[in-house]
Amino acid sequence: MATLLIVDDEQSMRQLLSLVFGREGYEVRTASNGREALDLVRREPVHVIISDVKMPDMSGIDLLREVRAVAPDTAIVMMTAFATVDTAREAFKLGADDFVQKPFDVDELKTIVRRVLERLELVEENRAFRRAQQQVGRLDQIIGQSPRMQALYQMIQTVAPLNSTVLIVGESGTGKELVARAIHNLSPRADRPFVSVNCGAFTETLLESELFGYRKGAFTGATANRKGLFEAAGRGTIFLDEVGEMSPAMQVKLLRVLQERKVRPVGAHEEVDTQARVIAATNRDLAKMVKEGAFREDLYYRISVIPLELPPLRERREDISILAEHFVAKFCAQTGKRLRLGARTLELLENYHWPGNVRELEHTIERAVALEPTDEIQPERLPDAIRNYSAASARADFVFPEEGIDLFAHLESLERAYVAEALRRTGGNQTRAAELLHIPVRSLRHLLDKHDMKGLTAQLRSEAARGAE
Repeated sequence: MATLLIVDDEQSMRQLLSLVFGREGYEVRTASNGREALDLVRREPVHVIISDVKMPDMSGIDLLREVRAVAPDTAIVMMTAFATVDTAREAFKLGADDFVQKPFDVDELKTIVRRVLERLELVEENRAFRRAQQQVGRLDQIIGQSPRMQALYQMIQTVAPLNSTVLIVGESGTGKELVARAIHNLSPRADRPFVSVNCGAFTETLLESELFGYRKGAFTGATANRKGLFEAAGRGTIFLDEVGEMSPAMQVKLLRVLQERKVRPVGAHEEVDTQARVIAATNRDLAKMVKEGAFREDLYYRISVIPLELPPLRERREDISILAEHFVAKFCAQTGKRLRLGARTLELLENYHWPGNVRELEHTIERAVALEPTDEIQPERLPDAIRNYSAASARADFVFPEEGIDLFAHLESLERAYVAEALRRTGGNQTRAAELLHIPVRSLRHLLDKHDMKGLTAQLRSEAARGAE
């Protein structure tokens, strides 16, 4: 529970506010003057200070200035019977969080304190998230706070320092190259080249010359020697995207490179050493292709020393709003616009099944930002497929995975999604959200603890409060 410090030279005011906030469940401390309050702040953490402005020896404004120097995260609410525009302006300039004039309504002050605490909670959650992002290194382009993404961040951290080959598996548009770049950027090879090639974009002969290079005269048009990407990567990283599209002949040649750590340029008699780390990626089921004889088993085991699986966007729906806001900010910065997502628009985005994954979401937001004439992105700027998506179409798209499903994890995801939606529809009001879910408020609070969603409640309340203003 938050700790409040009441600072007032009037004993009656200290007693009144101690009683009021004590009944609310807060830890309450009191001080009769600014110096006493400052000493207490230096000794122990205080979340919110409620201080009178006019006090002997040290005014509330002076206290505010000192507290900002020693405890910058402490929120301060100023109160005075002598409020003036200049006093309020100075208080806010020095970092006061709010200002009330005596005599005040006790319920109003309780609301102010509650709002200030929710803001502090949001600030701390944002800091914690930034710290987590910093801990996993240069992952700023991989957006997501869902449990599966957090596990992915940890896995990237673990494999980055190694030299082992990595196989990234995921549907198109999930961000496989971003993950490959993150592994490279976190590795000891970060200051060396990262080269990327889409194996499905070349014919067999073109892919061979692209990867291994060629010598002058090797074929028509080969007027000079050219290094291949393996040689260009040096001691860096080479990313083989869509490796499952390689022809059988190219699979044999790649296997030899991985085994011997040597490449032979087209038309050359000598071999060239390669020290590049290989990261491969595919949106196909290579294990199934091995069984069908479409992919070499020995190559499969060579490239999948460390497999990483990227979840499709529909399996981490809690990240959709985060990604959407990220892309809005990105494209607003490019276009000079200032836009926000409308509530109904965000609801449609979160309801959609995203077959094109993050890439499809990014293109959707780019289009919406370009077309939106108002200051809020409206549902009309979304494609018909998203606006008209319904539970019926979702059922039509339903596919039970061949490998089965983690039912409890899936149900947990659905539970979290419904709780989040109920809170969004009620602006963070837990009582009304519980009514929508047909459960007791106590059960809803249990679910908020279980899914670590208290921050969402605070955020929605803050947004609702700003909207009301």
